Amino acid sequence: MSETTESLRKKIDRANDLQSVVRTMKALAASSIGQYEKSVSALSDYYRTVELGLEVCFREIAPSARVERIRQKNTGSIGAVVFGSDQGLVGQFNDIVADYAVKELAALPVKPHIWAVGERVYSRLADADLPLVGLFTVPNSIKAVTPLIGQILVESEKLRSQDENAELYLFYNRHKTRATYEPVSQRLLPLDETWQSDLAKLPWPTRNLPEVMGDSTETLKALIREYLFVSLFRACAESLASENASRLAAMQRADQNIEEMLEDLNRDFYRLRQSGIDEELFEVVSGFEALSRS
Repeated sequence: MSETTESLRKKIDRANDLQSVVRTMKALAASSIGQYEKSVSALSDYYRTVELGLEVCFREIAPSARVERIRQKNTGSIGAVVFGSDQGLVGQFNDIVADYAVKELAALPVKPHIWAVGERVYSRLADADLPLVGLFTVPNSIKAVTPLIGQILVESEKLRSQDENAELYLFYNRHKTRATYEPVSQRLLPLDETWQSDLAKLPWPTRNLPEVMGDSTETLKALIREYLFVSLFRACAESLASENASRLAAMQRADQNIEEMLEDLNRDFYRLRQSGIDEELFEVVSGFEALSRS
């Protein structure tokens, strides 16, 4: 026989070791998902505060002036940030967001300046002949997200210093359930006119109506910077949660495959061992009968 009980035992031991590693990675991915989900949830309150501030500014600034300042049509410059992954074992995570970004960016009137977050999605976008202008490292924790967002904001400010009407888009995978996600896009700049109008019409949550102290235009600019920061932070956290969801799904499939392989190996091991026992018993019986006849 090609297999022996010793070789099968070694295969079973290696499979058990691999399964232990896979289950550890599953636990880490599940823990990371919870961490990023909590960060997204925590951002909601701050995002609401920024929205309230923008609501006050939009009310005080005349609609015609607001639209004139922020309305841009067919701008000459477009920036796009695509969030991906640097690590493996994430299934089709990078392919999904890259394919979605390529499709959406192809519909824009001009070629955008693209920053990729993650080497794998950078390579995927480069294969599609898109004009890449920067590469950022994917953060490996919540604490590392803030420095990344700061770098992205600096690059976007450089673009807008060259063209104040430049648009800015985000592409990332949004976390849906424990092991699923979907690619989405968001235009951060220019601010959507409908969103501005709807926000200005919302009732104030208390009876004490606020007012802007000082220059309302400068206050608006400061709040827009905070709006950009929160939106970028949330997109990054959603992408990281989706990355770990993809890894969790991949590890679940790997765990199931290893479990099935272990069942087959154990079945072969016990069958081979039983066959060896039967052969030994047959030899004992044959020897006993030979001695009895003699």
